[in-house]
Amino acid sequence: MFKNKFNSVFIVFIVLFANATKAQNNDFTIVSEKQKAGILVEDKEPKVVHIAAKILADDVFSIINQRLNVSKNNAEITIMAGTIGQSKWIDNLVSKQKISITDVKGKWETYKIQVIENPTAAIKKALVIVGSDRRATAYGLLEISRMIGVSPWEWWADVTPDKKTDLVLNIQTQTYGSPSVKYRGIFLNDEDWGLQPWAAKTFEPETGDIGSKTYAKVFELLLRLRANTIWPAMHKSTKAFYSFPKNKQVADDYAIVVGTSHAEPMLSNINAEWNHKTMGEYRYDTNSGVIKDFFRKRAKETAPFENIYTVGMRGEHDSPMIVGEDDSDSQVKLLEQVITDQRAILKKEIGKEPNKIPQAFIPYKEVLDYYQKGLKLPDDAQLVWTDDNYGYIRQLSNPKEQTRAGGAGIYYHTSYWGRPHDYLWLNSTNPVLMWEEMTKAYEFQSRDLWILNCGDIKPHEYNIELFLDMAWNMNPFDKSQSVKTHMQYWASREFGTQNANSITDLFFDYYHLAFQRRPEFMAWNQVEPETKSKPTALTQIHYGDEVSKRIDAYQKLMDAVEKLKTAIPANRQDAFYELVEYPVIGAASLNHKWLYSYKNKFVAEQGRGSAAFFAKKSAAAFERIQKETQYFNNGLAGGKWKHIMSMSPRFLPVFDQATSTNAVAGKKPELKLALESYEMEVNHRTENSYADVLPVFNAYVKNQYYIDVYMKGEGTVNWQAKPKADWIKISQQQGTLDNKENSQQRLWVSIDWSKVPQGENKKEAPLGHDYQLIPPSYKVNSALEFVSQDTLITIGVSAFNPKFANLENYKGFIEDKGYVSINAVNYSNRKEGIAAKWETFEGIGYAGKVSVALPRTANSEVDLKLIKSNSPVMEYDFYSFNFGQANVKVQAIPTHAFYEGKGVRCAVAIDDADPVILDFQTFGRSDEWLQNTLKNAAVKSAKQIVNKAGKHTLKVWMVDPGVMIDQILIDLGGWKDSYAFPPETKM
Repeated sequence: MFKNKFNSVFIVFIVLFANATKAQNNDFTIVSEKQKAGILVEDKEPKVVHIAAKILADDVFSIINQRLNVSKNNAEITIMAGTIGQSKWIDNLVSKQKISITDVKGKWETYKIQVIENPTAAIKKALVIVGSDRRATAYGLLEISRMIGVSPWEWWADVTPDKKTDLVLNIQTQTYGSPSVKYRGIFLNDEDWGLQPWAAKTFEPETGDIGSKTYAKVFELLLRLRANTIWPAMHKSTKAFYSFPKNKQVADDYAIVVGTSHAEPMLSNINAEWNHKTMGEYRYDTNSGVIKDFFRKRAKETAPFENIYTVGMRGEHDSPMIVGEDDSDSQVKLLEQVITDQRAILKKEIGKEPNKIPQAFIPYKEVLDYYQKGLKLPDDAQLVWTDDNYGYIRQLSNPKEQTRAGGAGIYYHTSYWGRPHDYLWLNSTNPVLMWEEMTKAYEFQSRDLWILNCGDIKPHEYNIELFLDMAWNMNPFDKSQSVKTHMQYWASREFGTQNANSITDLFFDYYHLAFQRRPEFMAWNQVEPETKSKPTALTQIHYGDEVSKRIDAYQKLMDAVEKLKTAIPANRQDAFYELVEYPVIGAASLNHKWLYSYKNKFVAEQGRGSAAFFAKKSAAAFERIQKETQYFNNGLAGGKWKHIMSMSPRFLPVFDQATSTNAVAGKKPELKLALESYEMEVNHRTENSYADVLPVFNAYVKNQYYIDVYMKGEGTVNWQAKPKADWIKISQQQGTLDNKENSQQRLWVSIDWSKVPQGENKKEAPLGHDYQLIPPSYKVNSALEFVSQDTLITIGVSAFNPKFANLENYKGFIEDKGYVSINAVNYSNRKEGIAAKWETFEGIGYAGKVSVALPRTANSEVDLKLIKSNSPVMEYDFYSFNFGQANVKVQAIPTHAFYEGKGVRCAVAIDDADPVILDFQTFGRSDEWLQNTLKNAAVKSAKQIVNKAGKHTLKVWMVDPGVMIDQILIDLGGWKDSYAFPPETKM
């Protein structure tokens, strides 16, 4: 029995995602042992309503093996769907006051669902769906599909519905809509390695391309996700959308609005449709007549349908427009003429005033420069702002632009081909980042068009749904935690409530790692121009070995996937593979391939026999990607997705098998050690010496450090580790090494602080010195001895364990080895400003949480005196053992200013010093922007003075609203280069 069995997460979703008006509750039986409902749709209803009715009937059949009759004939129990003004049954119910449509009529894509007793003499009970327009009615029918448990990804991700013996819904009268964003959809792009070969060779071989059959399935998905707009695939690998006459008719049948990208003016595909032999050069300054004829032909062809016409012009192949004059004024004037001519064409061919025809102007790349230099854009054209291709919106509407009649929209990427590096394979865009950018866009009135560049659709399923759910109704997405709530609902719907939290946690870890470095960026190479793989910026020497930490983090994800897989029902195994397993295993394996390769080269330079082991692990990771991709294309879902997944789009170096290096060593087996913070191996010693020492252990931060025990040569080595003090702890005290699978063992050394002799009880800390030179009264020394058959190696161990009266019950941060590391959300104190405050966004940043200055509408403050008095401030108490000049490094999320006149700034100071403003804004495609996007981090620094050892306070003020602070490093001269800041040094 399905009745009243919505799980709690589903109920939350219904409450969140339905713009609901409460009324009476009613049970409605769709199928039971005794009865079966019909679906009542009038013949004159638009085609999309009939399509949606059939989809619903098919969905019911997939659950219960009962086929609902879809016709105009009455049944005693009926699902009655109609569009206001199109359905006589709906109009009759309104006239008899059995339903009210005041909250639906005349609105955009708004529908109502309710149960009515005896709506007609022949019908005992009806589940009535009334839509304000054709799409609304279709959405309403597919809302019933959701209610009975059919995922929008039923076909595209093989989320096979659960079988049931009857279908009974408890319906609460609800009105859904109007949507938050008027036009909502996706851009099929970079389809060369997935969607196009799959369509051409597997799904639609009769067409040999992405044709109407493929688009029908895409359009069905859009309807299920309550979307309404498509930007069709447009690469040269694919024939132009309008080259297949049926495509535009199928789009209209499904009520999908057709638009085109920034490079495709007037619904034209320049890549595929411009013929240089017959049409000449694609230059408006010299060949405008032919270009206008081209635009005119397309406008006439598309006039009967719903479209959004992109106005303006760029060059071929997503390049700048060619103009004769190289100065900005000439470029701007020519582009203005293009738009004027395009609007004249639209007026003539469509027969409407231009302000009645949807138009989009997309200031992408150099076009944004033209707009900023004064290009005059008709007030009724949509301003469609873009991100920088890596998830950060370059500009939004200023207060004046927010009043434009044409409104504004957003073109956003979760897939991209281009500089500094593509990310076309996996979905690696952090959903909380997307939430942050899109809620910001919505707040600044970009509410007319949202388009997501999702590449080949797969594997972008979750982010597509999140993007479109936000576009449908922004109300429930008021906090960063809303993303986790949404993902828990999504995971519960697809894989069961019992698995929802585990899958959500898994994905938040997955996106956290990808935020630090996307999988496709792990070769440290670039494109345009393409470069070979380069050494990693991750340190293998300091801070616990960043390479090994990342290896372990991805291994943990892989282990979690394998465990979760056993709990997934049989009918969802394919879906789990597509939505969870393949992307996680793929990301982990690509990381492992490169990380183990970096490990191989590092240890080979030290002559370690383990070089062969790491080379083998790297090769195995590459083979795993091959194996999984082979299964995706050939074994999954009976071969349904053959050719959809490429493990190497554009065949870039990052996808190649990584090279390996062999260690050169003698025959004799030898025990060797490598210590954290040392680039070289420990020198061979037989005498007792403390010359080789681990970094100082700090009682205030409870460090641990690694020692790699390894061998050179051939044969085996038995070893023992003997602490010379009872307060030294080691993770393993003996072992055997060989030159096969076990040539290296990593040990962790820590301190039992309850047993360490404590230093002198003094009020103040020692004045600043290198930790190795700390006076003996504050430091306790001992050693670890490593012994093999003919080798003794002694490693010094020093514990900094003083007793300072002014650090008793101290709760702040503390210096460790010459630096203080801080996660921005862990402030000691926070003070609100006159009109703003610091808040926390969860699920983003290197720290997993960031501090953001809100509201975004607050005024910027650049006056240093007023910053101190007016701006919100975060304060961080820290204790230093050194003094002198400090370099305060602040890491922010690399967002862009909202619009001209705003910035991305904060201000910092230690103690009572004057604030120093840090500006994270980048411009264009500069080298700084390039590095920020690769790393998802912007770092700026300020010189400050720490005037004495002891307690201090770092202050961080808002200068511009919206700036997101991730981490802070106070470098007193001890920080060693690393990719990320070291772990927090908090008491």
